[in-house]
This record gives sequence, structure tokens and C-alpha cells, in this order.
Amino acid sequence: MIPEILANRNPLLRWDWVVNEWDQIQEALLQHLQLTFLSVLYGLLLSAVLAAFALRYRWALSTVTATTGFLYTIPSVALFGLLVPYTGLSARTAIIALTSYTLLILVTNIVAGFRSVPASVIEAANGMGLSPRRRVLTVELPLALPYIITGLRIATVTTVGLVTVAAIIGQGGLGRLILDGLRRAFWTPMTVGASLSVLLALALDLLIFGAGAAATPWTRRVRR
Repeated sequence: MIPEILANRNPLLRWDWVVNEWDQIQEALLQHLQLTFLSVLYGLLLSAVLAAFALRYRWALSTVTATTGFLYTIPSVALFGLLVPYTGLSARTAIIALTSYTLLILVTNIVAGFRSVPASVIEAANGMGLSPRRRVLTVELPLALPYIITGLRIATVTTVGLVTVAAIIGQGGLGRLILDGLRRAFWTPMTVGASLSVLLALALDLLIFGAGAAATPWTRRVRR
């Protein structure tokens, strides 16, 4: 009887709270999206540089992989704790940590993508007199794009989940709602934050998948 009373007093979702706190929910969702976008963007740019270096100098691949792999294994809470004394309880701290977790995924997929380009295609491009830069941009990059898109999808979905952990430093977007609900044993903010996090991850994954499919039409199966 007592659990039922408590459940009635504290349901999983109270729509009156959602209506009254809609501005707070929107702000949390926007911050979550912003942290995800910036972290993945910086991660993609840095990974492109690291992957290019590893592809240019094969001996560097093991070092790059080991370094990014080490960063990926650091627990997120511990990494936030290590950064706070230097960058404070700020969005910068969250972005640095979140960006570091995208590197292994993105570098690995970028390298795999460029290595998947057949040697015969590269030889044909060289035979046509293409410069190395033009060959990379017009031949190798398009063929490597499916691998890069896959890595981008994984990194984005992973980052959406990790952003919630940044709530411990006050920068967690929807994670702040989840943490608030847990602290007060009030399930509605937790339900809203968790549900929107899942929906955001699914929406971004579908968006990137759709963009990748549009950018690589040759990968589609020909329908008879």
C-alpha cells in the first residue's frame, strides 16, 4: 500500500512540471546539442590532422592509436576532475573532455577509410596526372567517406551520452535534469532528461546517416 501511495505522489512523469519548466528544458536541450556539436566538430578536425599524419608516416599510426586509445580509457568523471583545476567548471572543460573521447573512433575510421581505397584506383588517378592534393580530395576522400560517416555516427551518439556526465561540473545539458531528479528523488526531471537524450541521439544518428547517404549515392544498391 505504501509503495503505491509513493508512486502516486511521485510518478515517472508529471506534465504540469513539464509545462512549468519548459524554458529550463529547452535551455538544457540546447546546451546538450551545442556541447555535442562542438565536441564532435573539434574531434573531427583534430582527427583529420592525426589521421593524415598517420597515413603519411606509417610509423606514427601506432603512437596515434595508442594515445587516443589511452584518452578513451580514462573514466569521464576522472577526466573532468583532472581538467577542472586548470579550466574550471566551464563549457571548455566539458568540450575538451568530450572531444578527447571522439578521437579514437574518428581516427580509426578515417584511416580505415583511406586504406580501403584500392591501389589500382590510386594508380589510375596518378596516371591521369592528378596532383596528390586533388587525388585525395576528388578520388580518395569520396571513397573513404562511408567509413568516415560511420565513425561520425558512432562518435556523435557516444558524445550525446557522455554529455550527461558533464552535469557534475554544471555543464551537462539534459544531464542536469537527470542529476536534479536523482538528487531529489523526483522522477519527472530524470525521465524528461533521459528520454530527450535518447531521442536526441536517435535524431542526430538519422540525420548523419541521411546526409551520408546523400553524399555517397554510389553506395546504394541498384533496385531492379
